[in-house]
Amino acid sequence: MGVELPGSSSPHVVPLPWSDASAVDPEEAFVAALASCHMLWFLSIAAQRGFCVDRYEDAAEGVMARNAERRMAMTVVTLRPAVWFSGERLPNAGDIAAMHHEAHEECFIANSVKTDVRCEPRVVAG
Repeated sequence: MGVELPGSSSPHVVPLPWSDASAVDPEEAFVAALASCHMLWFLSIAAQRGFCVDRYEDAAEGVMARNAERRMAMTVVTLRPAVWFSGERLPNAGDIAAMHHEAHEECFIANSVKTDVRCEPRVVAG
């Protein structure tokens, strides 16, 4: 698997010009990995339950702070997915919450880290 992604330290940690603000920093990649894993599990679960997902967005955010060991760490990642469905069979709010819960439980990345990973789905119309 060969993926080319420009990477750099964060300009908040290593000042310009020694970092590249246009590149992905490790902390952004960490949040993106958690969000992607959750999304892929959610899409799989939705398909298994017969729901058609038209669009999926996530406004995920991470918080850097000192952890219990007083080390800087990504302490909280909050996923804020919004999902649009179509078709004859549409999920209700309970279905959507259950699918997000199951996706969170199945996510390999979330199961691998000490970070508090939260899911706060956004409600979308139609």
